[in-house]
Amino acid sequence: MISQKLIKWFKQNQRDLPWRNTVDPYKIWLSEIILQQTRVAQGLPYYINFIKKFPTVFDLAKAPEQTVLKLWQGLGYYSRARNLHHAAKDIVKNHGGVFPKDFNALKKLKGIGDYTAAAISSFCFNKPHAVVDGNVYRVLARFFAIDTPINSAEGKKQFAVLAQELLDKKNPGMHNQAIMEFGALYCSPYNPDCENCIFNATCQSGNSQKASNYPIKISTKKITIRYFEYFIITHKKNTYTQKRTENDIWKNLYQFPMLEYNEKADNIKVMGQFKKEILKSLSNSFEIKKQTLYKKHQLSHQTIFARFTYIQTGGFTNNKYKLTSLKELKKLPFPILLAKEILSLQAED
Repeated sequence: MISQKLIKWFKQNQRDLPWRNTVDPYKIWLSEIILQQTRVAQGLPYYINFIKKFPTVFDLAKAPEQTVLKLWQGLGYYSRARNLHHAAKDIVKNHGGVFPKDFNALKKLKGIGDYTAAAISSFCFNKPHAVVDGNVYRVLARFFAIDTPINSAEGKKQFAVLAQELLDKKNPGMHNQAIMEFGALYCSPYNPDCENCIFNATCQSGNSQKASNYPIKISTKKITIRYFEYFIITHKKNTYTQKRTENDIWKNLYQFPMLEYNEKADNIKVMGQFKKEILKSLSNSFEIKKQTLYKKHQLSHQTIFARFTYIQTGGFTNNKYKLTSLKELKKLPFPILLAKEILSLQAED
């Protein structure tokens, strides 16, 4: 009954999205990875650009990682792009470029968990695996007034079992798309229109005021505060850059020479450390052209305050950094925080 109503609603109200008009597992997979923790409006242009640049999994697999990361720039959660590239290579090398149809085989690909495996197997191969994403959690929690926190081990198991029980086994792909779309467009996080809902007679939440209390989630977020002091050092119209390789945010993206602190640092201390650790000399001549105020950049579990100091030098030697032309800067993948600063740098050229 629930599934039939959802599918009927979906056929009348679904958004016209490019990945809805295909059962190509490559395109479905790409859309699902892009849309993880990302709104459709933000992810859609990236999907279009990826399909245009990499029409097949073979094209994606043979691309340099730098090209993939550059195309992903600004979308955030860059591990998704690295995993996407890794999985594409795996599919080409070990599966002949053909996506596995089996749910468990899909889960062996890097970056694919229960949700993505269920989406691919049901949308593309009509396999009876229920998807459980944020929208599904919300619809089920409200409909059944479930108090179990969705981010608890018990909650994850409970909702997975319930979603599977409700799944239309004959039409799993349509059912999965319908419940996700209903959660995204109608049973929305804030101010749902419960009075006119297709389930208003059976939903156990009863009304929008009560519905907004669901789903229940345990607060576990701990925000780390970090202070980044960036130095945009130019020499003969070239700028020093380096690649981030440590297992931290923005791995394999590029940045300017940088010092990190856990609190705002005294400028005398910062410049002293700059001379010692970046210039590798206390006597090299340099000129500070300007220094910005701290700019706040919010990530899911981190708040970054970044300050940019523009410096002109006669050149220096430090093997950690490479002189990069403005033309080269355009080709390198940078965190969006730095990409915005590069735009101002190019405007001044």
